[in-house]
This record gives sequence, C-alpha cells and structure tokens, in this order.
Amino acid sequence: MGPLKGVKVVEIAGIGPGPFCAMMLADMGADVIRIDRRDPSGRPGTTAGGNARFDALNRGRRSVALDLKKPEAVETVLKLCESADVLTEGFRPGVMERLGMGPDVVLGRNPKIVYGRMTGWGQEGPYAPVAGHDINYIALSGVLHALGREGDKPVPPMNLVGDFGGGGMVLAYGIACALFEAQRSGQGQVIDAAMVDGAALLMAPIYGLQAMGRWNGDERGVNLLDTGAHFYEVYETSDGKYISVGSIEPQFYAILLEKSGVDAAEFADQHNKDKWRGYKDTLTEIFKQKTRDEWCEIMEYTDICFAPVLSMNEAHAHPHNEERGTFIEVGGFKQPGPAPRFSRTKPEVARPSPTPGEHNQNALSSWGFSDEEIAALEAAEAI
Repeated sequence: MGPLKGVKVVEIAGIGPGPFCAMMLADMGADVIRIDRRDPSGRPGTTAGGNARFDALNRGRRSVALDLKKPEAVETVLKLCESADVLTEGFRPGVMERLGMGPDVVLGRNPKIVYGRMTGWGQEGPYAPVAGHDINYIALSGVLHALGREGDKPVPPMNLVGDFGGGGMVLAYGIACALFEAQRSGQGQVIDAAMVDGAALLMAPIYGLQAMGRWNGDERGVNLLDTGAHFYEVYETSDGKYISVGSIEPQFYAILLEKSGVDAAEFADQHNKDKWRGYKDTLTEIFKQKTRDEWCEIMEYTDICFAPVLSMNEAHAHPHNEERGTFIEVGGFKQPGPAPRFSRTKPEVARPSPTPGEHNQNALSSWGFSDEEIAALEAAEAI
C-alpha cells in the first residue's frame, strides 16, 4: 500500500477539487470514507450523469450515504471523526457550521484531527460568500488573462488550474503538511485552501519574470512561454495534427534548427522578439510539409524538447506512457494512475468509484459501528 496507509479520512462529498484531493489521498493508501448525500427514496444514488463507476475522481474509497439534515446522520459523521485523522469538506463558508460539523465541534471531539476546507474564494474576503467556478477563480488571480494567443481573448485551460492544480492538489499538500506537524505537536488544525490562492501560487514564477522585466503582464501571447516565442510553440502538420516544441536552451534550439532544416544563420538571433513572428511563420510552413508521424521520426527521442500533441484516446497507447504505466484500467476504463511514484510504498487504486451508499454497512462496521447502531440509522432514515 501507499505511504498514507493507516491514515483515516472522512470526506464530505462535493464536486471538483474536493474529490480530487480525496482521490489523491486514497491513491496514496489512506482509508477514505466518502459521505454522500442520501437519496430521499432510500435507494443508492448516482453521479457522473447516472453512472457512478465512471466518476474517476471518486475512485479508491468507500461510500456511506447520509441525510445530513437528520441529527442522527450528523452524529454519525462526528463519531467517525473521533477516530479519523482528517476531515475534508468543500461547502461555502458557514455551511458546515450550520450543519453542526464546523471546526470547533469536530476538533472538540478529536483535537488531533486535520480539518481541510476547500473553497473557491476562501473562508473570508468580499467574494467569500458568493458562488463561483474555476474560470472565475483563475480570472481573479491573474492566471486567465495570461492564457491565450496574441490579440485574442483569454482561453480557459478547462478546469485544471483552479479546481485541480490550485485547488485539490494544494489541499492534499496542506493535509500532508498538517499531518506531519500533528505527529510532532499532537494537535490538529484547520486548513483554508482557496482556489484563488492556489491558482495565484502557480503563477509565482511568472510574477517573478514580470518583476525582472522579462514578461509583459499586460499582454498575452507575446512572451517566452505563452506562444510568443517561435521555439516554444505548437505547430500544425500536413495531416491536420500537431507537434510541440520547447527548445528554450541554446543547445536544444540548435537541434531544432538542424532537424527542421532551416538556415541556422538566419535563425541565430533566438531571443530577439522583433524576429519571433517571422521565424514562426517560416517554421509554420515547414512543419506543414510533413505529417505528425514523419516529424516524430525526425525529432522524437532527441533533445529538441519535442513531443507529438496526442488526443486523450492516443495518450494511453503511447510507448512511453505504456512502459511507465501512466494510465491504468480501473472499473472498466482507462484513467491516469496514481502519482508520484515511491520506491517502497507503492500507491495503488484500492477499488473502483463507488455508487453512493454502496458501503454503508461495510465502512461503518470497519470504523467501529455496531450492527445495532447501523440498524438504528436505517430506521431513522438517516442512512
């Protein structure tokens, strides 16, 4: 099992970054019980458009479905927290307090617990109480403005930067840090993870480049890493597919010039921004003369800093990804495997994504609930 074997986590179900964080913890070996919403009919619920098995973010843990409007259900969560190391939640500020499961209550039951809170705007601030999504959080942090082509509008990078990179992954990191500290102090604490903060954090090196005068923060698509440079760009090939080059360092740039067949003397002024557009126009025409596979034959496995631009369907079949096992099959479909890798404590996906309420009996029993207690919850329609 992974390096978090033995860590017990209570996850209050949400969407996006919260489940991503819990998935990462479960991948690393944590025993995660996901508290899903009980279907009013008493039947197991569904997610992901009706098929919970394909909701990859929920993999690796067991699901208990509770009606948190019932005091018996709230007490169940609090009892779980008494033996847990971590609780995660992703509601707007104040919701957990109104449910009777705020930090003061939970830490009162278990002073050693790490209480992870995932929001878009944070627990305080003018935006804190209002709704938002990834696109809004990365907009306010300065990220979205920087993404896109010169002269065009900003392009949202799906919800990878706010929800997952700046949200769930930052919360998972915060939980790991807090668990480490709790081993020394014997005390838990509350983590306020906000996607606006995490997205801004991911921009730290770009803000540094701007401060040094090496990045134009008022324009997009004109800088070193945002498609402004001809040597850090995506190019179309003759078959309508694409390749990527990132030949920043001079030794890599020299190989790019050699393999593409351009006049090295003509392209020698690599970092002269006045020449970038002309250089790019020339390379655009050159790369359109061959297919993507033909360019792979020429450039792949060299130090150009090159890779073909693969579709999702192509990525898991590429030899490099196959050899590393970057993608695995869980629940009958391909999905990214756990990361990072460890030399001794190998992470693995313990089980496919559950149907909400699938593990009511099993999970509660393994965490110390008696058959009588579970039967009482069923009788109260709290589970």
